[in-house]
Amino acid sequence: MRTRTRRRNREAFAEHSFWQSYSDMMAALLLIFVLIIAITLAIYKQKTTDLEKSQNSLGIARQELDDARKDLEDARKDLDEYRAQIEKSNQELADSLAQLQQAYANAALTQDELNKAYLEIENARNELSATKQELENIVGIRTDIIGALQSAFNNSAMSVDAQTGSITFSSDVLFRYASAALTEDSKKALKEIIPTYLDVLLQDEFRGYIAEIIIEGHTDTDGGYEMNMELSFNRAYSVAEFCMDSKNGLSEEKIAQLKSVLTVNGRSYSDPIYRTDDLGNPTEQVDMPASRRVEIKFRLKEDEMIEKIQGVLGGQ
Repeated sequence: MRTRTRRRNREAFAEHSFWQSYSDMMAALLLIFVLIIAITLAIYKQKTTDLEKSQNSLGIARQELDDARKDLEDARKDLDEYRAQIEKSNQELADSLAQLQQAYANAALTQDELNKAYLEIENARNELSATKQELENIVGIRTDIIGALQSAFNNSAMSVDAQTGSITFSSDVLFRYASAALTEDSKKALKEIIPTYLDVLLQDEFRGYIAEIIIEGHTDTDGGYEMNMELSFNRAYSVAEFCMDSKNGLSEEKIAQLKSVLTVNGRSYSDPIYRTDDLGNPTEQVDMPASRRVEIKFRLKEDEMIEKIQGVLGGQ
């Protein structure tokens, strides 16, 4: 009886031990399965990351390949342009060589042609020497005219401006207040001065260089501009009329010459004379008596002189 009981107990224990072992085995398998899945996921994630990196690297490589292809294409274009430039340079070089050969051919002068060239050079040198002398005469002509005027008035009370060669008459001496009619006393003074001044300018030595002989009237700053313009012009014109009257010292020939170059201007008070201080510096105060004046001056044919000078320089 006891034996049967023990046998039953052992069978029950053995049955319990079997299911427990089976359960442990299944738990172990499940754990292994979970581990396998985890490892698989980790491997998959790693592979995915590696694939993305590979794809990025592949994209970069493709971009670099495209850039390289573009650079290669640009290089080919540059090479084509360079080849075209070389071909153009070769053509230009060939043309230059042809021109040089033609020049060498043209440069083969005969002895007669060479002698002719030497003769032309000698003639040019002689012409240049003569032109240089003429240039020196042109440059010094104003100085010569002013020197001649100063010599002519050496013993006169009239002074000649050393810079411009002009002479100046005070309007207070020539005219009465607000008048443009010459006084009798002023006519006597003009007869002594005008012919001497104009004879120097119109002499054969200087006449060809004179472009204008200008008689110019000026007023002080009293009164309106228009009124003073009319007064200054009328006074200058009165002096001009006096000069062109043969009774006042000029010959008919000189008067005709004077008419061809004479200009009469009225300047109103646009060019006043200013007082100076003790040191000789100009001030802002107008010298009223000195501003009322009539000037006689000349202008040289500067354009013609410049053309001659340019001709000399061009010949050199």
